Amino acid sequence: MMAVIHKLKNQITAGSGLLIVIGFLSGLLGNKQIENVFLIAATVIASIPIFSKAYQALRMKAFSIELLVSIAVIGAMFIQEYTESAVVTFLFLFGDLLESRTLEKTRSSLKELVDMAPQEAVVIQDGQQRTIPVEEVKVGDRIIIRSGGKVPVDGRILSGKALLNESAVTGESVPRSKTVHEKVFSGTIVDNGYIEMVAEKVGDDTTFAKIIELVEEAQESKTKTEKYLDRFSGIYTPAVVLLSLIVFALTRDLHLAITFLVVACPGALVIGAPVSNVAGIGNGAKNGVLVKGGEVMERFAKVDTFVFDKTGTLTKGSPEVTDIKIFAQIDADELLRLAARAETISEHHLGQTIVKEAKARKINISGEVKNGEVVKGHGIRADVEDHTLVVGNRKLMELENMSISKEVLEYAVTQEKAGNTVIFAAIDGKLAGLISIADQIREDALNALTEIRKNGVKKIVLLTGDNSHSAKLVASLLEIDEYHAELLPEDKVEYVKKLKAAGHVVAMAGDGINDAPAIATADIGLAMGESGTDISMETADVVLMADQLMQLSHAYSLSKATIRNMKQNTFAALSIVFVLLMGVLFNTVHLASGMLIHEASVLLVILNAMRLMKFNPKNEIVEPGLQVG
Repeated sequence: MMAVIHKLKNQITAGSGLLIVIGFLSGLLGNKQIENVFLIAATVIASIPIFSKAYQALRMKAFSIELLVSIAVIGAMFIQEYTESAVVTFLFLFGDLLESRTLEKTRSSLKELVDMAPQEAVVIQDGQQRTIPVEEVKVGDRIIIRSGGKVPVDGRILSGKALLNESAVTGESVPRSKTVHEKVFSGTIVDNGYIEMVAEKVGDDTTFAKIIELVEEAQESKTKTEKYLDRFSGIYTPAVVLLSLIVFALTRDLHLAITFLVVACPGALVIGAPVSNVAGIGNGAKNGVLVKGGEVMERFAKVDTFVFDKTGTLTKGSPEVTDIKIFAQIDADELLRLAARAETISEHHLGQTIVKEAKARKINISGEVKNGEVVKGHGIRADVEDHTLVVGNRKLMELENMSISKEVLEYAVTQEKAGNTVIFAAIDGKLAGLISIADQIREDALNALTEIRKNGVKKIVLLTGDNSHSAKLVASLLEIDEYHAELLPEDKVEYVKKLKAAGHVVAMAGDGINDAPAIATADIGLAMGESGTDISMETADVVLMADQLMQLSHAYSLSKATIRNMKQNTFAALSIVFVLLMGVLFNTVHLASGMLIHEASVLLVILNAMRLMKFNPKNEIVEPGLQVG
């Protein structure tokens, strides 16, 4: 029954409005009796959905706004105020209709995401191209995407080259050029070009599907403010009924008591915080920032200290080999070959940089690696061919009791001061050479850090496993307050705990892989999405889907704006209720006008919240990044 009533609510609202108009016209023509008949009919029709919801609430032992309106309407009918009863019920339904429409609009960012989900895929099966529903794509399928087509699943490009619009995933509207071996994500669009890809993640495992799921969950979650207001309205509503009875007992004016009951409805108060939350999270999703719920948004707004990892967060995370210095009887390419083969067992970005350099020089690094061991935070040990290799930082050499000459140390310090990360490579117990690796600071890093300072952050800290010279250089260039170098993942965790114990509200930003423990420990964990999408989504509270620090600045500004918007809505709702109640007690606000103002207040808070959908702090263009380790 309720489903039918809900389905017909628009028609009921329109019918009630039409009956009221006919009734008023009859009154103008001097036929008061016919006017009353139409107004009573309008009241009865409009009361059906209101009374139904009130009854449902009573069954759940809850005091709802519909219950207050129902009591008021019955009272108005009892004292034969048919105009009041008809107008109140119509305005309540009409306000509910407008509220639903505007709430739908605040969720438009999610609807846009869902609409962008690909429906079909062109796969190669038995040498033939076939178009199949995206749900039927399997891992390992070869898929073709032409210009204008959507990437149906996550995977890697096997052949071809294309410009891809990845705004659905990263929020970045500028198309990116991608070619063989690069990752592509479901929901992105091939603006120009042709690619053939292999499916690696399908169905609910794709990045795009996870984004939609996270945004849906986040928009349904509640802030502490919302939870408090829910509890408050549960006390407030029966309190209003009691106050109405007291007003009637004191004044013996039933009309006044009913009016008091209607205008005290906490509609704007109840709707104000949730709509701000939904609009704020929707804005984030549209701009490539996933905020995992209202409570996260609330905590994020209180952050006063930011902690950053260096490589892959403040820097681009695409380091390159800048120099190979030999200190033994071995060729540079041979040292690179052995080191690269050993590093094939490592997932660390510096190890993979050595592997990438060997491949770029067309050096063959295939072959078996025996007794491979990753020394956490330091490097690796491995047997390659007939040699034992130790490749890593200076601390690893010390752990291996490796002798390092003054010449080697001076060269290493010189390279580090120039912004390089220096990798020591030892063969059969003797230092053979140093491999220097450099990265670049992100172009938007300085601007992003400046913006978050403007928004209230008091302290910015750099924590890195890299050498102190490289850390000092980055901290200096980005005007960071404090830096700590040569840290293991557990050291970062301890430092975050220390900051929290000192009373700071800490946000930790990292690549979501090596920094996962520190990200999980912080009050707010932030992760760069592209450098580890799956782990980022699972570990962090806020995920930046593009490797852009200005998204972090946007997210922090957005959290402040969202909580500020909630407070504005709460203040406005309470102020309007107070003014209306005073108006009722002083006989300047009547039932119909009070209801009109009440519904207008609901729309006011919704429209105020909708401003968040267009929130976008101005981003300034900055100069290209500097080279650092």
